[in-house]
Amino acid sequence: MPEPLTIAVAQPLSAAHDVAANAAEHARAVRSAVARVVVFPELSLTGYELDAATVEPGDARLAPLVAACAETGAVALAGAPVAGDRGPHIAMLAVDGAGVTVVYRKMWLGEEEALRFAPGSAPGVLEVDGWRLGLAVCKDTGVPEHAAATTALGVDAYVAGTVKHAAEAELQAGRARRIAAEHGLWVAVASFAGPTGGGFADTAGRSGFWAPGGGLVAQAGPETGATLTTKLS
Repeated sequence: MPEPLTIAVAQPLSAAHDVAANAAEHARAVRSAVARVVVFPELSLTGYELDAATVEPGDARLAPLVAACAETGAVALAGAPVAGDRGPHIAMLAVDGAGVTVVYRKMWLGEEEALRFAPGSAPGVLEVDGWRLGLAVCKDTGVPEHAAATTALGVDAYVAGTVKHAAEAELQAGRARRIAAEHGLWVAVASFAGPTGGGFADTAGRSGFWAPGGGLVAQAGPETGATLTTKLS
């Protein structure tokens, strides 16, 4: 096994369409987390705004987040809409001191999302310090085929950015427990807290970690701005 991996889940305040402000919030979360990997919610860099403009990996507004990752040695997994050959995608970006890369495109879209976005075509894996992290965005976590296909790639943990209504907090946790139990994986979920777009006046928060077997390791509350860190081993 690789050395233990320190990972954080963050639920920062997200301003609608304001990539610069959100990147600054993400940078603050990275600095406070003291973690090798910091996971953020779905579309965290724009807010859950389905009409938000796409974000290019080289976007200068992401520079504060790149700088924070360079200073701390962290990899941030942030959410943003990105351009694609078949239309825009809801994506997960990997940010480190060297820059920004699109590492996963959401495969399973909600009904409203599918009106604008194209689904991703394949599961995603990011390797960090010998740990293979399977990547997911929100609805992916509720589709058993997604976790199965991702696990088949030989992953050690399943990492998701989500957005859920406050009343869906237990649904979110239940999905994480199921994946951890069925596939024997660590599961980390970063969930929006507070209001965001798309009709989410009050989101669930309660980001957390589940151990292989399904036991809850740690969970944040519903408050905006919380950051929670644990060690995978």
